[in-house]
Amino acid sequence: MKNCWLIHPNIAHNRAIRRSPEASLLELKSLAKAINLKILYSDIFRVSILKSGTFFGKGRIEDIKSKLKENDIENCIIIINASLNPIQQRNLEKYWGAKVLDRTALILEIFGARAATKEGSLQVELAHITWQKTRLVRSWTHLERQRGGRGFLGGPGELQIELDRRHITSRIKKIKIDLNKIKKTRELQRVKRKKLYPLVSLIGYTNSGKSTLFNKITGGGEFVKDMLFATLDPKHRKVNISYNNDFILSDTVGFISELPIELIEAFKATLDEIVYADLILHVRDISHKDYNSQNTDVLEIVSNIFGYDINQIPINYIDVINKIDNLDKNNYKNTKNKVYISAKTGEGINNLMKIINMRINVIRNKKKYY
Repeated sequence: MKNCWLIHPNIAHNRAIRRSPEASLLELKSLAKAINLKILYSDIFRVSILKSGTFFGKGRIEDIKSKLKENDIENCIIIINASLNPIQQRNLEKYWGAKVLDRTALILEIFGARAATKEGSLQVELAHITWQKTRLVRSWTHLERQRGGRGFLGGPGELQIELDRRHITSRIKKIKIDLNKIKKTRELQRVKRKKLYPLVSLIGYTNSGKSTLFNKITGGGEFVKDMLFATLDPKHRKVNISYNNDFILSDTVGFISELPIELIEAFKATLDEIVYADLILHVRDISHKDYNSQNTDVLEIVSNIFGYDINQIPINYIDVINKIDNLDKNNYKNTKNKVYISAKTGEGINNLMKIINMRINVIRNKKKYY
């Protein structure tokens, strides 16, 4: 298990931030634990002015360097909950003598560890090397060769730095060709399924309980764990509600705030399941302190996929408010577009199935399934 020091920079006058520094640091801890990193320290540092070459000011850099030296910390990965440019990352690694990852690199590392299928592995590699291509600055060419493939934790290098842009461009092209073949196969499968059954897709913030709900509805035994990005590869299963009223339920990858654009682009073929869904179930964790912010994050990503304004909610969109078992309240009021449940205990699942059944009947009146 590798050691890490988590740092959340509280950037002054940043109005775009919707979460408190404490909540952001807590999520960063969850990300680190998702790939079994041992957290030695976790701090919130106020940043008044971003330095173009080092991100932090000289005083803060020296304080961190002194703490590493005083505590004789070796092989510690310093994870900064922000996006660093290549120069900033290189300079910080030089000053501290330690590996430095930003938020994007950490999320890419987690996705790399989670990918189980060929498609998932290719999608993660595409996201990784697309992001990496922008960071092949000339001054990094001295870094030693390390393990190939994806991942940042294996050594001081960033991928195999001696691979030039031409080689990486060639690899990107090859991956896109392979993914396009998989995409065409997926499209054929989707068309075949849609001719037979309506498609219902689960979406939501990571760790909102999608996989638990998927298992509860389908009776399946898909992997479920209280950690971020437990599900990466999409899953499909046929569900029977009533006589001659079956549908296909799809479980998709969870979203997160500041999800790297490279991952969104790489996973678009997978996320097409949302675009072509007859019904979208947005699973939300009502017990989470960032309940509303998570909702905004998901809506931003979904609107990006669909290409519409964030305020334009699709008519086939249902909010599934999950984890009500974690709260004391029980005066929830369901509507045709919102239902309260506990995927863990099963409370409210019957109400959810009634709403799905009602909406599918409407779909069947518009389309003919055999």
